[in-house]
Order: sequence, then structure tokens, then C-alpha cells
Amino acid sequence: MIATASFDSSLVEDRFTIVPRLDRPSTYKDNQYQGSTDQWENDMNKTTTLYVGNLSFYTTEEQLYELFSKAGEIKRIIMGLSRNTKTPCGFCFVEYYTHENALECMKYVNGTKLDERIIRTDLDPGFKEGRQFGRGRSGGQVRDEYRQEYDEARGGWGHMRAKQEEERKRQQDESYEAIATVPAGAELQINSRLGIGSPSREGSY
Repeated sequence: MIATASFDSSLVEDRFTIVPRLDRPSTYKDNQYQGSTDQWENDMNKTTTLYVGNLSFYTTEEQLYELFSKAGEIKRIIMGLSRNTKTPCGFCFVEYYTHENALECMKYVNGTKLDERIIRTDLDPGFKEGRQFGRGRSGGQVRDEYRQEYDEARGGWGHMRAKQEEERKRQQDESYEAIATVPAGAELQINSRLGIGSPSREGSY
């Protein structure tokens, strides 16, 4: 009689962990993309463009070139701008010459620090004119409309919170506004309590 050994697959699962691909794009889909799901997938499978988020408003195009060129030759960088002020508002598009370089960037640049901020990269179906402008009501990114925490590198308070802070300061200034004129008789009472202008104790004896 031949003895057979049983195979416990759980032992293999304990020893080996499948690591997700570092160049895998997120499941996010731009709601302004005009095309079918199949077209989206086709564009993503051959794209040479990356969306880059969570940037400081003060990060320069030169800094971005220096970092992203480590993954391959860059064709162009399009800075994200406030629709109202035309100043940087925390995102950009990086376009390479090849799809492979875009994937390399996803592997090695995504999640790194730039200007003390962890930046996020994601494959993008391709830049089109107009996408460089923020979509928030105030002209910047939507995320900065509702952000409650103070972030100096992204303009301070979020737009809605900034309006709340301005209103709170206005009310505070009104509550503690200095009195321009002293009511009649009030100055005499104050001076009397402080002993100003009253006869000295020595002269009263």
C-alpha cells in the first residue's frame, strides 16, 4: 500500500503574500471624460500622461521636471491653475513620450515627498485644453472648497472655512471695538477711583 501525503495550501498562503502592482492606476474616472468605458480603458492602456495631486501651491515647474525626469524623458508639464487668479492651485499633468515611462513613474515617484508633501500620481487618459483649471466654485480644486484643516502650503484654510473665519473675526472685532468717545461723567468717575485729581491725604488734615 502506497502512502500519500496531503497538501495544505494554507501553509503557502502564510508564507507568500501577493503584492499589488505599483503601476496600477486607481479606479477613479474623470466625470467629464467623453467616451465609453471601453474607450476609457483603451486610453488608459496606452496613455503617456499622469495626473499629479497634493502639490504645494509653491512647488515650481522646475522642481517637477527635476523629480519626474528620473522616470524618463518628459514631453511637457501642464501646471494646474486657479480659474480665477491663474496661479498654481496644487496639481499638474506630466506627459512623457512613452507609456512605459508613465508606468515607471507610477512605480517609483508616486508616494514620494516633494516640498515636504506626499504627492499622488495616477494614470490619466490625456490632457485636453481647459483641464488645467480648477473646478471648485472659488476657482481652485474642489477638495480645497470643503477642507476644514489649515494647510499653509495650500493657501491656508479651505475656501468655505476661510469665509467662516472671516465672519468670526468680523463679529469679534465688532464686539471688542474700542469706544471712540467717553460718556459724560464717566471720566470723572474713573479718575476718582484712580485717585487722579483728588486732594492729597496730607492736605486734608
